[in-house]
Amino acid sequence: MSEPVSFLDVRQSLKDSRWVFPEVEQDIVARISQLHGLPDFVARMLHIRGVGPDDVESFLYPTLRDHFPDPFSLKGMRDFAEDIAKKIINHELIGVLADFDVDGSTSAAILIRYLRACGMNAPFYIPCRLNEGYGPNVNALMALKNDGALSVIMADCGTTAFDVVAAGRNMGLEISIFDHHEAEGELPQANHVINPKRKDDASGLDMLAACGVTFLSCVAINNVLRREKYFEKNDLVEPNMKGWIDLVALGTVCDMVPMTGPNRLFVRAGFHQMAMKTNMGIRALCEVANLESAPKYSDAGFVLGPRINAGSRVHKSDLGTKLLSTDNLDEARSIAFVLDDCNEQRKSIQSKMMKEAIERVEKEELHLAPVIVVGDPDWHPGLSGLVAGRLKERYGKPAICVTYAENTDGVLEGRGSGRSVAGVNIAEAFIDARNQDILVKGGGHAMAGGFTVMPDRLPEFREFLCSHVEKQSEHIDLSSETVIDGIASIRGAQSQFVRLLNDHVGPFGPQNAEPVFALANVRIQTSDVLKDKHIRVNVADWEGGTRMKAMFFYGVGTKLGDALLNHGQRLLHLAGQFQLNSWQGRESVEFLISDGAIAMETSQKAA
Repeated sequence: MSEPVSFLDVRQSLKDSRWVFPEVEQDIVARISQLHGLPDFVARMLHIRGVGPDDVESFLYPTLRDHFPDPFSLKGMRDFAEDIAKKIINHELIGVLADFDVDGSTSAAILIRYLRACGMNAPFYIPCRLNEGYGPNVNALMALKNDGALSVIMADCGTTAFDVVAAGRNMGLEISIFDHHEAEGELPQANHVINPKRKDDASGLDMLAACGVTFLSCVAINNVLRREKYFEKNDLVEPNMKGWIDLVALGTVCDMVPMTGPNRLFVRAGFHQMAMKTNMGIRALCEVANLESAPKYSDAGFVLGPRINAGSRVHKSDLGTKLLSTDNLDEARSIAFVLDDCNEQRKSIQSKMMKEAIERVEKEELHLAPVIVVGDPDWHPGLSGLVAGRLKERYGKPAICVTYAENTDGVLEGRGSGRSVAGVNIAEAFIDARNQDILVKGGGHAMAGGFTVMPDRLPEFREFLCSHVEKQSEHIDLSSETVIDGIASIRGAQSQFVRLLNDHVGPFGPQNAEPVFALANVRIQTSDVLKDKHIRVNVADWEGGTRMKAMFFYGVGTKLGDALLNHGQRLLHLAGQFQLNSWQGRESVEFLISDGAIAMETSQKAA
């Protein structure tokens, strides 16, 4: 495939991005279309994403029976499964310690459900986001030991917790780790570390979220228990683990891991399960969020996930796990109501923080540095990741947000979250800073991570970060590009078109991005501002005939937002994604704007 060429001659959009249009090998597109009976535009999308004619079937229609990954391909899984199965057979109490985000909550819920199905109590501990921060801590392990646990499984955390794991072993606890965060060559001295990102893991499953690792681990344990006839001997019904795959789908989408390989399988199968609403927690969340139809992929990230996360951000960290592990609908509804209220509080606090953060970035010109670093002692500690993410999207470069809180010993710490761009591994920077004792804690993924820093070390950390990001960026072109998958007309963007894309190319996520379409030479008929930050417009083709609703989220105060609000009937090119909306049984298509350019300017440049 050749290099992308400019599209609509947009070399510098209103978001300072160059638009490119990937060229394709038309004979391969035609072959995909003919072999599999697909529309040409779907075949093109698959080809752009690297799906060849022979791979289409498994990409489009993965099945649990034919494509389920082998749990025992993960390094250390065989020994782990045998060990935990033995503990279950001997009725040794196993504690669960998990992260407070959606991936951690779903991982914990899967573990709790599995242990309960084995006839075991399952004490669990979710660290407080505000006071304890990310990762396991000694107090958490002590609490589980006091609950009677002889061993502890850490889910979605633990890979870099060397001291805490050592302390747990010294307490007499056996420690197992299920994780997917970046791992160094050395691992904590846990009894078992199941992490596809281990340097010595050859499973090829490094795209999994922690909930995926947890699910495979439970499948492996179940394999051993079935061999030992555990369920028969104890008069128990073997759990139908397929019924929990909705939790895997939810955690996978919300953790923004690559939507490739087994993750596509888990998410497609999981949302089919989710539509049945057999999980009382998910059913209750759908009720409070007024989701009348089956949840869509996007609902996980924008409707369900934020409510689960809101508990740890402004209230209690264990609410998400309690919600997703209960089989009592009344209890689930009670928790979901609290989480919905927490989410409203979160929105209000986040809006104020974002306004202050943007003002500070602009005033101090922080966006001119290789990485944006902002912080404030008055900002809410639970929202640093959200603010960092918005800053990254707005300025197109890595962003760090630091807040401050006292730890369990009463010592003031800086707690930070980072969000990165393609080509800059933010977790690598945090791990290197931790290894040089600049940070107390640090780790995460290539695109997102967290850290703890003592306030007096923050200037040194900022300098270290800028240097680290510059070095990573030396051989990488970080200039902003918007890849346009195709051009569409307002008239042609009907429900069937969008549904075909979603059903065949989706689910979308990292490494399988949602297709971006260009609407060329359109006019803004009307525009207004929602909630002081979002922009809603009515878009029409250049003749003013066919119209469509469109949204530009968080667009107020941006160049593109100003162009939409002060359009003056100018012709614009808009880039974005199509979304299906359902309301009272009626379906409509809406355009979500991600970029734009003034059409007359681009045509003049071409001349």
